[in-house]
Amino acid sequence: MTTRRTVLKWTAALAAAAALPAAAIAAEPIKIGFVYVGPVGEAGWTFAHDLGRRAVEAAFPGQVKTTFIESVPEGADAERVVRNLAQDGHRIIFTTSFGYMDATLKVARQFPKVVFQHATGFKTAANLGTYDVRTYEGAYLAGVLAGKMSKSGNLGVVGSHPIPEVIRNINAYTIGARSVNPNATTRVIWVNSWFDPGKERQAALTLIAQGADVLMQNTDSPAVLQAAQEKGVHAFGWDSDMTAFGPKAQLAASEINWGVWYTKVVGEVLAGRFEPKQQVWYGLKEGAIDLGHLAATLPDDAKKLVAERRQGILDGKRPVFMGPLRNQAGKEVVAAGQDLADKDKLAMNYYVEGVQGTVPGGK
Repeated sequence: MTTRRTVLKWTAALAAAAALPAAAIAAEPIKIGFVYVGPVGEAGWTFAHDLGRRAVEAAFPGQVKTTFIESVPEGADAERVVRNLAQDGHRIIFTTSFGYMDATLKVARQFPKVVFQHATGFKTAANLGTYDVRTYEGAYLAGVLAGKMSKSGNLGVVGSHPIPEVIRNINAYTIGARSVNPNATTRVIWVNSWFDPGKERQAALTLIAQGADVLMQNTDSPAVLQAAQEKGVHAFGWDSDMTAFGPKAQLAASEINWGVWYTKVVGEVLAGRFEPKQQVWYGLKEGAIDLGHLAATLPDDAKKLVAERRQGILDGKRPVFMGPLRNQAGKEVVAAGQDLADKDKLAMNYYVEGVQGTVPGGK
């Protein structure tokens, strides 16, 4: 029989680990739903979200029951999936792709007692907040390494959709590379999909054929890294470590830790003190993004350079979009010594100097 002392000891230890008061321990597990745009797989965007889901389960044993629905198309079907989760009694629902925004908002208005959280969007409601990661910080550090390691100065990016989130990452990658090699250039091929291994692979092969010797991606599968491995060039893991798919090709991985936000939300909901209508943008400082799994073959000066630039972001002395910064047309978009405001980062629809081509539908 469980004694009162045992229960109090267990409750106190769990509460301390999750930074919660003992009174927050729920009598029954709460149901938490996750909606994924791709398959969980073993790497990439959805895999990283699922690691965050697992972090929630590990942080609150016995208090939560999580469910995930994978490979949900952005559009009408997403609304159906989100509504089903709400009707099935899920108290917290995380929708993890930009294209779920309107569907999440619509369902949130229909279920005011459910906490909804939408990744990368900008629409909120009384019970709906947004959350994102400053992936551009990881892209910048990858660019620093690309500028250091590229032999040709020709870089490539396989892009998903031409939205500000992705354009920021392309620009940050290029800024990082040109901070090391001012002559470096970046070519982009858009596949107009978050997850399409066939298109991603073909885009990577095309970029390599055009002379790119270091690739970055803003897509979800490891196909770009696999193509780089096959052709003897370098690339980066994106959203998670992808070493297993290209051990000789991967220079490092820009890794997202969604668990930082997921455990915070769940902990505060359990404690009865979560404010749903928030717009959160976590980065290096919060431990939500980093450039990890640096290849053992990297020279020491390359590793040292990445560490210095990483610290520059952390202490605010060298933000990614520090001026002077110009767009493709040579127009100054950030003055010397200034940092680009978050509102302007969120609306970014232009390429910076060094990126070739034009933004589809942009400037």
